[in-house]
Amino acid sequence: MAGVRDEEDSLGKRQVPSDAYYGIQTLRARENFPVSGLTESVYLVRAYGWLKEACARANIALDGVDARRGEAIAQAASEMAQGRFADQMVVDVFQAGAGTSFHMNVNEVLANRALEILGKARGDYAELSPNDHVNRGQSTNDTFPAASQVAVLLALRDLRPAVQVLAQSLRRKAGEFGAVPKAGRTHLKDAMPVTLGDEFGAYASVLERVLETLPAIEHALAELPLGGSAVGTGINSKPGFRTRSVTEYAKLSGLPLRPARDPFESMQSRWALGAASGWLRTLAAELVRIANDLRLLSSGPATALDELRLPEIQPGSSIMPAKVNPSAAECLNMVAFHIIGADLATSLAVQAGQLEINVMMPLATFETLFSAEILVRYLPVFAHQCIDGITANAETMERYLMGSTALATILTPKFGYQKVAELIHASARTGTPVKELLVSEGLLSREEAERTLGTAELLKLTRPVV
Repeated sequence: MAGVRDEEDSLGKRQVPSDAYYGIQTLRARENFPVSGLTESVYLVRAYGWLKEACARANIALDGVDARRGEAIAQAASEMAQGRFADQMVVDVFQAGAGTSFHMNVNEVLANRALEILGKARGDYAELSPNDHVNRGQSTNDTFPAASQVAVLLALRDLRPAVQVLAQSLRRKAGEFGAVPKAGRTHLKDAMPVTLGDEFGAYASVLERVLETLPAIEHALAELPLGGSAVGTGINSKPGFRTRSVTEYAKLSGLPLRPARDPFESMQSRWALGAASGWLRTLAAELVRIANDLRLLSSGPATALDELRLPEIQPGSSIMPAKVNPSAAECLNMVAFHIIGADLATSLAVQAGQLEINVMMPLATFETLFSAEILVRYLPVFAHQCIDGITANAETMERYLMGSTALATILTPKFGYQKVAELIHASARTGTPVKELLVSEGLLSREEAERTLGTAELLKLTRPVV
């Protein structure tokens, strides 16, 4: 039959497209798991390419694989890390447990490319085997979690500047709005004044604080089970392979990778991946809060707060002319909601390991990487499309501030809690501002009332007491 080659595994013979670098086990996986149409992240492919090159170089140094085959495998793996075989990584993210299907996809692609480098035909596994040579001293059980952790480290390395871009945009707005007083709100009810800059500065601060906790997550992810082989013992690997392969991996990736302190724990538990997912969930929860505040503060304009004006980036309705929605903030909400849900899926996968291995790690890997990737792509867009163009409706904020009965709290040191409460209730009942009641009841002169509750004095009150 034209356009195919014959391959054989332990289950029998199959025909594989002759132009494919992948082989029979990948073919079976494509047929067995046509689930989502989603394939593995470029971060995971790159991480696996470096891992396989590192293992090839360790095997060459330790006589695990002869130099001729080992160099061909290392060259193929380097090409994979550079993105050459993206179209050959065809296994669905929902696959056989532990990631064996994707791991064999990697092994077969590298074997066939290495055969090509050696001048041999694809599928000539007697000359160079996906299992015996590419996978020498390795198992899915140690390579998939090791590559997963490195892939997440790579994604987090790209995510850090994306979060910083958003924090910097918020920080610039905090400076721009630093002298704009407004009514604060607690429980969605009137509270003491703040400035709009205070609110935006707090948004920037929380993102900066979340980033401060990232190094601990990265430190945990950098401890790898590579070299543990099937169960942690390193069966079928050469003495020294564990340390040598991780050292080579660190050089190739530029990451501070180190061998696991307890090889059995590192095979059983995927807690570091769960911690990374939890960090992303924490970040997402703060992004939801910020996005919701922006939507609330920009609500209206005629029927709600209208304290902020968000950039008008697209029409908001197919039926109501000129309606414009807070689309960028809505998108950020949906991104963050997905991440929070993905963390639940990851948590279930992390706790589902049994005895010496966690077979659910492909799900945890996919969800964590996908969460990081959508933030990498969207946070800079959100900063530019939304935050950078926000303007303040200072007139509306001043009106709300001057009409807020919460301002009467300033009077409690002079008149006492009970008397001020009476003034507030009287104001609410009659519609007369507290400032006018102070004058009409003879408690303060008009000049004193103006000084006490005037804009200049209120702006002073927004500064934190040290």
